[in-house]
Amino acid sequence: MARIVFFTGAGVSAESGIPTFRGKGGLWEKFKVEELATPEGFFRNPKKVWEWYDMRRQAVAKAQPNDAHRLMARLEEECGDVWVITQNVDGLHQRAGSKNVIELHGNIWRVRCLDCGAVYYEYTTPLPEYPPKCKECGGMLRPDVVWFGEPLPMDALERAWDLSRTADIFVVVGTSGLVYPAAQLPYVAKENDAYVVEINPEETPISSIADEVLREKATVGMREIYPRLRERCGE
Repeated sequence: MARIVFFTGAGVSAESGIPTFRGKGGLWEKFKVEELATPEGFFRNPKKVWEWYDMRRQAVAKAQPNDAHRLMARLEEECGDVWVITQNVDGLHQRAGSKNVIELHGNIWRVRCLDCGAVYYEYTTPLPEYPPKCKECGGMLRPDVVWFGEPLPMDALERAWDLSRTADIFVVVGTSGLVYPAAQLPYVAKENDAYVVEINPEETPISSIADEVLREKATVGMREIYPRLRERCGE
């Protein structure tokens, strides 16, 4: 049975109404990354950072998984050895039904206490105060996401590396291919003889190594490739 690994970025969730970070209309055109997505920015003004994250949490709460999310989940249900490695923090893959999900950049619904280290999911939105306080000790919470200048969680990165090395088919969906070390994963898959597919309306650095490129949005590309993936996973 073929192992199929999806590697997803902001382009997948964009069709659910969640803005991308880069490119035209991306969040970093409107907001300053150093103020909102770095440890330094958080400690300078935790209230401002939490107001921004709560705005995003409210937008994510209203969003629904789209066909790209749902088809990946369906493929996992039908085939078993199907995995999603995602740079997204919105949890839409899980809401669509995917269980084999590796989150490289954390989850916007998870919080971490800077005092006692507690980590838990907090779905209240809007939050009653900024910054929110830990339910365990009353300490200050931060979003449990990876900010610029921070390392990726080692367990997630190691699992993503292993899956990339052992993938038979590696499908890159809606990612710019610019954020490292995550962007290295398609190259790891290619070096280990995976068949690499890219679904993206724009050219990226990954395009040059892909065996197949679909210049489509995530939903259109997934609808196109799903029957072939379903056939391959049964081999």
